[in-house]
Amino acid sequence: MTESAQTTESRSVPPARPYPFSVPDRLVVDPTYGELRENEPMSRVKLPYGEEAWLATRYEDVRTVLGDVRFGRAPAVQRDEPRLTARQQYSGMLTMDPPDHTRLRRLVAKAFTARRVEALRPRTQEIADVLVDNMVRLGPPADLVEHVATPLPIQVICELLGVPYADRDRFHIWSEAIVSTTSLPVETIQEYLNNLFGYIGDLVAERRREPGIDDLLGALVRARDENQDRLSETELVELASGLLAAGHETTVTQIPNFIYVLLHNPDQLARLRADPSLVPAAVEELLRYVPLGVGSSFARYAKEDVEVGGVLVRAGEPVLGSLSSANRDGTVFADPDRLDLDREQNPHLGFGHGVHHCVGAQLARMELQVTVATLVTRLPGLRLAVPEVELEWKRGMLVRGLLGMPVAW
Repeated sequence: MTESAQTTESRSVPPARPYPFSVPDRLVVDPTYGELRENEPMSRVKLPYGEEAWLATRYEDVRTVLGDVRFGRAPAVQRDEPRLTARQQYSGMLTMDPPDHTRLRRLVAKAFTARRVEALRPRTQEIADVLVDNMVRLGPPADLVEHVATPLPIQVICELLGVPYADRDRFHIWSEAIVSTTSLPVETIQEYLNNLFGYIGDLVAERRREPGIDDLLGALVRARDENQDRLSETELVELASGLLAAGHETTVTQIPNFIYVLLHNPDQLARLRADPSLVPAAVEELLRYVPLGVGSSFARYAKEDVEVGGVLVRAGEPVLGSLSSANRDGTVFADPDRLDLDREQNPHLGFGHGVHHCVGAQLARMELQVTVATLVTRLPGLRLAVPEVELEWKRGMLVRGLLGMPVAW
């Protein structure tokens, strides 16, 4: 045993703090994270449900927890996982470790490569232009969430996956079950998940009747039918459902979040309007800056004793990694609480890290780039159409964002 391990082993485990530390306030990062990074980077926390856990708040420690093979997700299935919801979260591939996780991820990863996603950019731009045209035609004030932020990611994922866009109102409502903590009753969450799985099951049956359809869902059905060791029927339905829901839900939320932050940083917005070539860097900085999650979820379980941040994490103990805190770590990001579009080194964890790094990161990144660029260049006078205090924020969900965003231009 190393000297440092002996030291950490002899420490008494601190009492657990209630977590999240406070009720989310718009897109403000709770200052407690900064205090913990400085004084107690590995702290004990107790979420509303499940067992106690360690919380990693420093960048390097969060990367370790998310990327080190000595931590895994699979034990969560058998444990009382620390969580924000009364029921265990449906998380599909997120409850798997290699090689099972690798088997499923490999089936979908090729649809989300940088080259494939770039091929979708012109079509995404067409969608964005039509949506902005329609919003301008309606005239201000108009809800950016309703007219642009929601339909754009939904239409893109529908066309990629092979889901009828006409059904968007149905599956968008059902998708809330995946990000709800207390916004929906437990019974409703299960009802919505059943509806979503049933809906995808019907589309799977349709692909089998018409095997020539060239889309991601068709490719998954062929993978299942040609080699059943690669994908079970349940895995097929849950994987496609997860792609449909996760493939639009977070981007729907981030588009208005990004515009909200830019409007509150007028100097940076002015630079972006003057030089749209800054959009890719701006999107990366916004991914770092915006705390999308209400709190940390999807604990990793130590497979053996591991020292992290000066603390000995025992085999079997769950650890949560705070992406929001890691992305504000001043040892990695200079002046971390400032939105800086000129930030040259930006190794943010906005899409996670390790084997569970967001499979759709390239798609989300492209959609955000197209939408931000379109809004900034086509609507140079874009602004909030209501006082700040009238904006309504999501409650009882894993993500934080605006329910609506009335704008003028």
